[in-house]
Amino acid sequence: MNLLLCRLFLLLPIWVCYFSLLSVLSDARPEPWFSSISETVLPTGNGPISSIDATMAALSPGVQVERREQHGNLDRKMLAAVISSVSVLVAIILSIFGLCVYHHKKWINSDPKNIQSSGPVLGKLNSLRITGKKGLVSVIEYQLLEAATDNFRESNVLGEGGFGCVYKARFDDNLLAAVKRLDCSEQVAEKEFENEVDLLNRIRHPNIISLLGYCIHGETRFIVYELMHNGSLETQLHGPSRGSALTWHIRMKIALDAARGLEYLHEHCNPPVIHRDLKSSNILLDSNFNAKIADFGLAVGGAQNKNNIKLSGTLGYVAPEYLLDGKLTEKSDVYAFGVVLLELLMGRKPVEKMAPSQRQSIVTWAMPQLTDRSKLPNIVDPVIRNTMDLKHLYQVAAVAVLCVQPEPSYRPLITDVLHSLIPLVPVELGGALRLTEAARSVGPNPSAN
Repeated sequence: MNLLLCRLFLLLPIWVCYFSLLSVLSDARPEPWFSSISETVLPTGNGPISSIDATMAALSPGVQVERREQHGNLDRKMLAAVISSVSVLVAIILSIFGLCVYHHKKWINSDPKNIQSSGPVLGKLNSLRITGKKGLVSVIEYQLLEAATDNFRESNVLGEGGFGCVYKARFDDNLLAAVKRLDCSEQVAEKEFENEVDLLNRIRHPNIISLLGYCIHGETRFIVYELMHNGSLETQLHGPSRGSALTWHIRMKIALDAARGLEYLHEHCNPPVIHRDLKSSNILLDSNFNAKIADFGLAVGGAQNKNNIKLSGTLGYVAPEYLLDGKLTEKSDVYAFGVVLLELLMGRKPVEKMAPSQRQSIVTWAMPQLTDRSKLPNIVDPVIRNTMDLKHLYQVAAVAVLCVQPEPSYRPLITDVLHSLIPLVPVELGGALRLTEAARSVGPNPSAN
């Protein structure tokens, strides 16, 4: 629209100057030559003009001088008119062009979609030869990702997902990042990619993974995140270390961080966002064991009909009402959070094999013992057993039992869970942060984009 208006303004002075030039030229035109000649040469009588008289008149020196003067005056007036009109035209065009450039720059600077985030993480990507933008997200060249991952070498693999692997990447300025590689030959994968980029582009919170950029290369999609040095909670709990690095207080801190991330999605995003795939492998830990929720490919928010969404999730974390009836609410995330809390408490996987053809969920196995104070200490992860205040243990067990209730209405809101966990975390690990302070630290509301 701005370009069209500029073009119209540029054409307007051209027509104005054209008609002005015609007007100047018409004013500069002298009287017809025969008028002056007739006064000097034509006889006053009514007799015919002889050929001699006509020839003499044509050769008259006075008449030639007058004609030369008239031609000179006409040439000078025309030249002056042309120069004046062209000068005015050029000045007007330059002025309007400068005005259009000024307004265009002003429009770009005033449009929030055209402003790159100046946050501490995204700011480091300025040296990555950004080729384009989608909102606040950097579009990174494929060659940069290839070089940063050493041509996607297997030794740089951090983990595997349903549609591809996650690689460790080191860029030229020594910035470390995680690169998720997705094979989007299937439409489902393409939708998950678009959904995750769109949501993470609008969400800013200390307990939600930061999106650094993305790349599209043929049928392959890449999402670049901040690197979380301690990997996932699943790897820490069920990997080679078997949770040995996770003390009781660190486990409670991880639970509190995850609750804060969920609370932001449910209560502070407008419209609310349901993660739909919360699990220990999607809770990532940085070098200080600060936890951040990741993997938003299946997240649901906005005007989507939550009762007609294809069933997706991970066995052991999916809420009963969603699994059986397809009903999806924020309480579905609360159920998954309860399962994660049981993992932290007991060090067991959400679903374990009992026999070659039999599996048992952690909820089914633990529920009878969680409510029995005499049995509860015996099912706690041996790594942390007898290292906590029993009152705190009973409180965490009670929260977990409420979260995994079969009936959604019996489950608490994630805000209530958050308030219950805050007193259990030491001040130096963030337990003193209140809900209002946590809410102030988050970024822009997704609805504002």
